[in-house]
Amino acid sequence: MFGNLGQLASLLKNAGQIKQNMAEMNQRLQEARFAGEAGGGQVKTTVDGRGEIVSLKIDPALVTAGDVEMIEDLTCAAVRDAVSQSRQAVQKEMQDLTGGMGLNLPGMDSLLGGGDQP
Repeated sequence: MFGNLGQLASLLKNAGQIKQNMAEMNQRLQEARFAGEAGGGQVKTTVDGRGEIVSLKIDPALVTAGDVEMIEDLTCAAVRDAVSQSRQAVQKEMQDLTGGMGLNLPGMDSLLGGGDQP
């Protein structure tokens, strides 16, 4: 129960360095790009490390076919794929930042632009 208290105390002791490391990590994630696709590449999307969509490409042949519902489904699937990769990268960055302590501190993901948005 109290096993993480020492780790938390260490984090608090090094708060200044951690804040700087968080800012650097946030910058890296903002610049990172993660590609997702669906429909055999008919829909491709790219998000940054914060899960923000950077680009979305839809094969013109898919549009010509006129199946709006399919386009919507494939677009959602491609975005989910890219966002999932982005979230995995954030988790890895957080583990690296905390030295693999495995702490799940409430609000940390919101500092990176993730989590629930108001």
